[in-house]
Amino acid sequence: MEYSWKRNLIVLWTGVFFCSTAYSISIPFIPLFLNHDLGIERNLELWSGFAFGITFLASALIAPYWGSLADKYGRKPMLIRSGFSLAALYVLTYFIHDPYLFLILRIFQGLLAGYVPAAIALVGTNTPEHKTGYALGIMATASATGGILGPLVGGVASHYMGNRESFLISGAVVLVAALIATFFAKEQTFNRSAVRSSIRDDMRHAMENSLFMSTLALLAITTFSVMILEPLLTVYMLQLGVGQGEASLTSGIVFSAVGIATLIAAPQWGKIGNRIGYQKVLYIGLLGGGIGNMLQFFVTHYAQFGVLRFVYGLFFAGVYPSLNATIVKVTEPQFRGRAFSLGQSANQVGTMLGPMIGGVLGRSIPIRWVFIINGILLICSAIMLKRQRARQTAVAPAEAR
Repeated sequence: MEYSWKRNLIVLWTGVFFCSTAYSISIPFIPLFLNHDLGIERNLELWSGFAFGITFLASALIAPYWGSLADKYGRKPMLIRSGFSLAALYVLTYFIHDPYLFLILRIFQGLLAGYVPAAIALVGTNTPEHKTGYALGIMATASATGGILGPLVGGVASHYMGNRESFLISGAVVLVAALIATFFAKEQTFNRSAVRSSIRDDMRHAMENSLFMSTLALLAITTFSVMILEPLLTVYMLQLGVGQGEASLTSGIVFSAVGIATLIAAPQWGKIGNRIGYQKVLYIGLLGGGIGNMLQFFVTHYAQFGVLRFVYGLFFAGVYPSLNATIVKVTEPQFRGRAFSLGQSANQVGTMLGPMIGGVLGRSIPIRWVFIINGILLICSAIMLKRQRARQTAVAPAEAR
């Protein structure tokens, strides 16, 4: 049968949806799991931060290796490997009663993860180039949709069944993603006879591409801005007046606000990006996300917080599709798989540092001030992006002469 990128997009969208749903069923409630099920009462913010961050440290270190294997053997094997591994690890978490064993499992989750980046890389390398931006925008809605449903399912499961049982549900859901990748995902004929490049050569090649390196830096910064709040949002909800018994369910509903906004806005940003350019969309998303974060400093009720999270999400929805589209635009096709793997490393560095620093800040200053710091970071990134675009515009005519 002739290869159909549209069919593959639907299949991979579905797989990423299930994988993202599995993640957001249980991961947002790690602070509650540590407190209620593993007995952590002191330094809960620090434990939460390290439980989040240690997974992504492992993932950042291993991602270039998986990327090199993906360029040698294909992205589909990476989907299958990560899908079944995550399913097993989520189920094992159900049986854990020691917080240190929980941290060990979180390390293995980082070492063996990579379903969503592999799916994005497969879309980025198996879609006609003039359709890549559109396809990546659609893929962003898969994570957003999973981010909507997951916290709701996790909140209900945590509320009525317990925090521990949510990991079993996550395992079952990510198993569906693994089966979808095994039986339905397609990859165009892959040349497995090519020599696998070394990680050192990949890094040297990447560093010679200044546009690609600046894109990686922005990817790390934006991910850091998201993840610095991840271990603090549930605690912040409690500070805004949510009762301890209702924390899981109410937090799940509020967490879903950004996902709903992304589902609505990401396809529209994709269309706008095709028309005005993804760099402009990226600038708008960073600036709007920064202002939206700073406004969350002033909320006094969790309902206000939920509304502002939704507005923030409408702007921030354009950021990740624009960054992924930029990676496609500034790298050559034969390097693109490794480029996405290096992008995953940058993403995971931000994902690792964010929760750790967020946990430290949550103990040191009132949580609402973290929103101010976060907003300033995004606004500064938007200003840096605009200045970089201005320099590129000024250099281009000079080079033409």
